[in-house]
Amino acid sequence: MDTPAPDSGATGGGPAAGPGSADAPDPLGLLDLFGDPFVRDPYPWLDLLRSESPVHHDPVTGLWLVSRHQDVRRVLLDPDAFLPDNAQNAVTPLPVPVLRVLARAGFTLPPALANNGTPSHPGLRRVVTRFFNARRVEAAVPVIERIAGELLDGVRAQLDSTGGCDLFTAYAQVLPCRVLMELLGIRGVDPATLIRWSDASLELFWGRPALERQLELVELVAAFHQWLTETVRSGTAPADSFIGALARHHLPDGRPLDVATAVGACFFVFVAGQSTTGQLIATVLRRALAESGMWPRVAAEAGLAEAWVEETLRREPPVTTWRRVTARTTELGGAQLPADAQLLLMLMGTGSDPEVFPQPERMCPHRENVRHHLAFGVGRHRCPGASLARTEAAVALRAASRALPEVRPAAEAAEPPMLGLLSFRAPLKVAVEPR
Repeated sequence: MDTPAPDSGATGGGPAAGPGSADAPDPLGLLDLFGDPFVRDPYPWLDLLRSESPVHHDPVTGLWLVSRHQDVRRVLLDPDAFLPDNAQNAVTPLPVPVLRVLARAGFTLPPALANNGTPSHPGLRRVVTRFFNARRVEAAVPVIERIAGELLDGVRAQLDSTGGCDLFTAYAQVLPCRVLMELLGIRGVDPATLIRWSDASLELFWGRPALERQLELVELVAAFHQWLTETVRSGTAPADSFIGALARHHLPDGRPLDVATAVGACFFVFVAGQSTTGQLIATVLRRALAESGMWPRVAAEAGLAEAWVEETLRREPPVTTWRRVTARTTELGGAQLPADAQLLLMLMGTGSDPEVFPQPERMCPHRENVRHHLAFGVGRHRCPGASLARTEAAVALRAASRALPEVRPAAEAAEPPMLGLLSFRAPLKVAVEPR
């Protein structure tokens, strides 16, 4: 293994008045989880949280930020003391005009998967994992390779005609959506619409949009929910499709799964299965293009694409945080938490915990303990699509490096626009040009 190069952070350059700044005698008092300094380079803040206040109350959001690997792991492995009930709640309170739109659409997200701590969760999870188990993922590799090849043909044509291309919108964002639609038998909607619906859902529920923007987003979210509801309720989904499997599922008491819960499961899987995987692929591509010598190596060295994906997941996962709520008064990381305390688990920070990962700032493929990262969670609610996401990202990286051996980051690639939601972070542009 080559000696790893020092990591320069997510975007290069730290916050203008970040941790340790002479202008900030109380650095954590400046922390803004949605602010550009944190979104651009969260690592100094995460390091400070971990060392100075590992269970830190954020007065702006009201959340308790849990940043050490051992504490986050403890929370995730004890779903009875730390409940998943708030995992999909809106981060920014939704005003009445937005709630009216959701009410007209019949929007509801009852406990289904990520937000489900009830006895119905194991059965619903089994339905999902049947579509993402190792056998199905292995069988999906030719599908992923075929779709990647088709998209890269379009990238090549755009490079030849214009001299540049954005690998996020032309490739990383579209690939997982099309793969998911084929694997789950999703019909009656085009990929561009599903991507637009999914991205709007993330921004509305995990962002801090102004009212005018909320009103734009909620129309898309309502349309998404209505389409899911009509599709589930129609009973026309093929029996071997994901929606068909949910329609046949029965709850622990023997009752058929209700439409609202089936829709909630679809909502989570459709968003997680394509939006967050697209964000992972974008980050993986951007990191590999920026790392000296990595782009040609992943095309030629067996296993390097997979190792690069895993190290990217450790250092810069697309799902940066997740939420839990305390079931009762409890102690965590030296802090006394009341019942109903809203926790924000800093998943991204745990991957840079030096107590677990020596020299965490270095990107080191084949790191021995890299699978100890918590990018996909751990325990009862670990991401059921983890294997598919890993595989898609590795195939996408290898295919792109082989099809586009001569590309390099474009001049504007150093500071791309970033998705900066509470729980999701990724470059929104991966601009490349020929060498």
